[in-house]
Amino acid sequence: MIGTLHKMGIKSSLMYTAGFASIGASMASWLVSKNAEAAGIDRADRWGIFIGQWAPTFFALGLALRMEERRDEVDISPEVDDLDTRSAGRGRREHATL
Repeated sequence: MIGTLHKMGIKSSLMYTAGFASIGASMASWLVSKNAEAAGIDRADRWGIFIGQWAPTFFALGLALRMEERRDEVDISPEVDDLDTRSAGRGRREHATL
């Protein structure tokens, strides 16, 4: 799923922004529900909690997408290819210290 989102061009920064926006939307929905509906504070609490639960999901997706972005950076990076070429024939310990 994360690979598909990454291939679609969705960036981690978008998910982080959606996480923070859902925190704000949670507070806004709680205030609007509390003041505009006659159902009382119980319903306002439920709306706020429902929308507030989206934030951790967006942040987790942002972290997963960031890991995909970093993997692409490492796979494409010319420095990594140079290191692999220069360290050919050396032991693992020497390669790790480059």
